[in-house]
Order: sequence, then C-alpha cells, then structure tokens
Amino acid sequence: MDGTMKALVWRGAGDLRLEDHPLPRIRDPRDAIVRVTLSSICASDLHIRDGAVPRARPGVVLGHEFVGEIVETGTEVRKLKPGMRVAANVETFCGSCFFCRRNYVNNCEHGGWELGCRIDGCQTTYVRVPFAENGLNPVPAGLSDEDVIFVGDVLSSGYFGAELAEIRPGDSVAVLGAGPVGLCAMACARLFGAGRIIAVDLLENRLRLARARGWADDAINAAWEDVEERVRECTGGRGADAVIEAAGGKSTFQTAWRIARPHACVAVVAMYGEAQNLPLHQMYGKNLIFKTGGVDAVHCGRLLGLIADGRLDVRALITHRLPLDRILEGYAVFENKTDDCIKCVITPAAM
Repeated sequence: MDGTMKALVWRGAGDLRLEDHPLPRIRDPRDAIVRVTLSSICASDLHIRDGAVPRARPGVVLGHEFVGEIVETGTEVRKLKPGMRVAANVETFCGSCFFCRRNYVNNCEHGGWELGCRIDGCQTTYVRVPFAENGLNPVPAGLSDEDVIFVGDVLSSGYFGAELAEIRPGDSVAVLGAGPVGLCAMACARLFGAGRIIAVDLLENRLRLARARGWADDAINAAWEDVEERVRECTGGRGADAVIEAAGGKSTFQTAWRIARPHACVAVVAMYGEAQNLPLHQMYGKNLIFKTGGVDAVHCGRLLGLIADGRLDVRALITHRLPLDRILEGYAVFENKTDDCIKCVITPAAM
C-alpha cells in the first residue's frame, strides 16, 4: 500500500496532531492490514498523551480498540482472508512463548500492549496488526461494529476483573468505578453468577445507567454517601463477597479492601496514577485475597459468542459518535465527561 492517510499522532507529552501519515504495509508474514471501520477513545490514550506511559513511542498513531475489514494478509496468515470483518484485541501476542502458553498474553515475550503505544494504532483509516491470527477475531454474522467494538479492550478488561474476583453463584459483588471497565465488569459479574451487584461511583448518570441496564442492583454515590456503611447495609453487615476495583482514584484501593468481607477476594484492575499503600497491620485477620493486573484478553472469542447469543450487550456505553476529523474534540469530550460521555467512538476518513 502506498500513499498517506489522516491519523492522530502523538508527538510528545501533551502534543496530539491529526496529520498525514504513511499507509501501513506488511512487514512480517504473520501481519494483516485492516481497514478501520470504527474505533474508540480510551483512558489509556489520555495517559499516553500526557506522557504517563514510559513505553509509548513518540510519533505513534494512537488507538487500540477497533473493528474493521481485512484488506491484506501476510503469507503465513491462513485463517483470515481479505474481506473478513474482525474485532481487534488490545494485546499483541505470539501465542507460543512461556506466558502465552499459560494465557498470560499481556506479558507476551514478543508483544503485550503494542498497538497505539509502541506501534501505530487505529485512530486512522488503516492499521497493521502483528500476529494477526491471535490479535484479530472474526465478527459473527449479524453483529454490527457497535455490537463488538469493546470486545478487545474494555469488555475484556471487565471480564478479566470478574474472572479474577472468584465470584461464586449468589455472591454479592461490589464494583468501584462505573466507567467503561467497571460497567463491563458488572455485566460480566452477572454471567459469573453474582446474586447482588453493588455499583459505586461519583457520577449519578453512570449509576443510573448501571441500574437501568440491570448491571447493578444497588447504586452508591460516593460523593455524598458513606460507601462502607452502605455496602454493609446491602450485604447483611458482612461486606461484599467479592470486590472489583476499577476506579483508580486516590482512595479507592483503601475503600476496596475495607468494604470486602473477611475471606473475600479483591480484584484490582484499575490503573493508578500514584503508588498505593497496603496497610497490612490494619487488615490483619480479614484474610483477604488480592489479585491485580492488566487485562489478559484471551476470551475475545467467548465474548463475541456471548454477544451473538444475546447474553451480553454493552452498546449503551456508546454515548458519543464523531468522525476522525473531529477526534481532538472527542478527546476533550471523553476526558471531561461532557454531556455525560462514557465512550466516544470514531469513524475514519474516507479514502
């Protein structure tokens, strides 16, 4: 492929530019080139913009959450063909290294979080995807781009959080943060058999959405309610059987372990901007289990099946839709939560 395309490029801390960028080309026989049909803006894009991701490479095209159509494949790509619609995985992984063989794809020895961080991502028209047969999942017939846009990132992250939390049928599950990942974690916690889901956030519109969609049974506004007291009220005085921390606020980690009942599991999937304190002397005797980490997005195929079967639907996260030439406006809307923004999706420029 020759020529240029419009792309959102990160030039350094605080410096984003919508500019002409070379079209991608096959570099490895396991690559595929995908024409982007829908992408999104994520919180991690903001972290890169602000210079808070040391591994990010200046000059990279941002974005890692997208749906598209394959236009070209490398010679070793057998399962994917031009014309196939695919949903992308946030992670680039080889599938054969020590960590990949154990489904720890976030720690792939030859990849990890690459797209939109160290290699060009999807906030453009065309993108090269390494290890394409691992990083691209065919979209089931009948599903739209908006049905599946979140499969490879925030939905996988929410599923990962629910999986880490060791939810048993009937458990009470408290989710801190009703942003995109937290809301997905609630939807997935229900699939794991949670009996009562408690949503905690500072924004009333997000709590209303969680209740309206059936993702949460109880909603606690931490801006004016005592979270610990309210969780005890919701759980017969014991505390939550499982806690998923998806907020990443200054005090939310402390809230997470405090609202957990003794012998509970606390799953931490939030990204923090500063170090957190683990006050073991205060929690001694609660016998808590802590699990942390970035998403191991190994369940994209399963999630696509759940969506196709009508068991999982997170389209309500999409509150704003903009074309690529207004993507900087989209960043401002997403960051400032303007007009109750939860997720902003982007359609690419025509070629």
